[in-house]
Amino acid sequence: MIRNILEYAEETARRFPEKTAFATDKESMTFSQLVQKARQIGTALTALEKHNAPIAVMTEKTPAMVAAFLGCVYSGNFYTPIDTTMPKERIQSIFTTLRPVALLIDEKSRKLAENLGYEGQTFSLEEIPQNVAEDKLAKIRRRAIDTDPLYALFTSGSTGVPKGVVIPHQAVVNLIEWYTETFDITEQEIIGNQAPFYFDSSVKDIYAVLKTGATMEIIPKQLFSFPVKLLPYLEEKKINYIDWVPSALCIIANTDALEKVRPSGLKKIMFVGEAMPTKQFNYWRRHYPEALFANIYGPTETTVDCTYYIVDREFSDEEPLPIGYPCRNTDIFILKDGRLAEEGESGELCVRGRCLAPGYYNNPEKTVEAFQQNPLNPYYPEMIYKTGDIAKYNEYGEIVFLARKDHQIKHMGHRIELGEIETAVRSIDLVEEGVCLYDESSQKILLFYCGKEATQAYILKKLRDKVPKYMFPNVMIQMEELPHTLNGKIDRLRLKEYYDNEYQR
Repeated sequence: MIRNILEYAEETARRFPEKTAFATDKESMTFSQLVQKARQIGTALTALEKHNAPIAVMTEKTPAMVAAFLGCVYSGNFYTPIDTTMPKERIQSIFTTLRPVALLIDEKSRKLAENLGYEGQTFSLEEIPQNVAEDKLAKIRRRAIDTDPLYALFTSGSTGVPKGVVIPHQAVVNLIEWYTETFDITEQEIIGNQAPFYFDSSVKDIYAVLKTGATMEIIPKQLFSFPVKLLPYLEEKKINYIDWVPSALCIIANTDALEKVRPSGLKKIMFVGEAMPTKQFNYWRRHYPEALFANIYGPTETTVDCTYYIVDREFSDEEPLPIGYPCRNTDIFILKDGRLAEEGESGELCVRGRCLAPGYYNNPEKTVEAFQQNPLNPYYPEMIYKTGDIAKYNEYGEIVFLARKDHQIKHMGHRIELGEIETAVRSIDLVEEGVCLYDESSQKILLFYCGKEATQAYILKKLRDKVPKYMFPNVMIQMEELPHTLNGKIDRLRLKEYYDNEYQR
């Protein structure tokens, strides 16, 4: 039984010592080099004499950053990735909660680190000694148990205030065993990584590689804005497996880029992080009719994934893709007024199982709000996570995501899921992207959308056949592009600020 994810890395380094583990367009690292570098970093960090303490890792997104993560674990501690493009104030806000015992940097991030006002010990990857203290590392490993924390990822949530989700080794082992088996990930896979390392979807990419001996190509971030360059890159690197946020896939679909360049190696195409618009999904499926497609869902608090749906039938552009069924060793149930929802009845999606985070780091108030005693079990302590997502079961017994709980509104006497309007709008042929908000002060449904030829009149005409009139947007704002968060999700907070500043004066 695996107690510590380092066992994955060490076993794979024994099997494939010279095989490339992680690579960018400029550098690469084999499995043996990765483990050796991680052990050197771990040895240096033992000087802290800390156990199960947080270490912040703020470097460029390179193979060395993965080695830094593992180095933190070798030292008996856990890591928190910090993106070098994050605003200074956000990093400082994270540090206020995290209070890291050390900061790992590279030379490119040194200036940023110096401007943070961080007073703890800083280690530069380029200056780490090359010695390995075998006895110290072995002593630390003997003490390790599978409930020790592996990482803490900070997520904003709806308020914009960072919360540090703590994930233990056992939860990641549980995830990776299911993930690699379900999607048949082996050493033959070349994974095209899109997700930033501070975004939980990257956890699957990293640890699937460490378990199986697959190779991860870290795709340059700037390519995702230029499909004409991104697609040839996938072809050049022979990438056959991708697990991306929908916005990255939608850019390619909206520009019809696959008509010009269709990477020949793609065999498995996953989407995760938010709802995948069915119209753009159908575009991908037409171009890759033999590929395996999967819609994967899960909040950071459930260790990346808690449900999945391998697409096994046709969907019209108007139908939402299900999020499917619980992952192995995970139980999903939908609560409506404290009871189980029936088929077709919407309620809050709740999760129990080994996938659950124990809570938020240094934030007991938010932990108590989100992680609660299972109301269906009054007999012994059993925590569930209340996702804040509204979902239902369809006629196939599949779970369908509807909207965030805070996206469910009461408008003109009707209870409305804004996600239902978004699905309808996104299915319209000339619309590339669309998102709805609700302005409480004016009691108006706001639609922000992209699509140069999609006029407001055209959208309203098309909506007549899709949703009742009381669900029509009251304000429609056409934009060249919608703002996205650093991890690729639509940034609703910035849209609300834009509306308040430009339309509420």
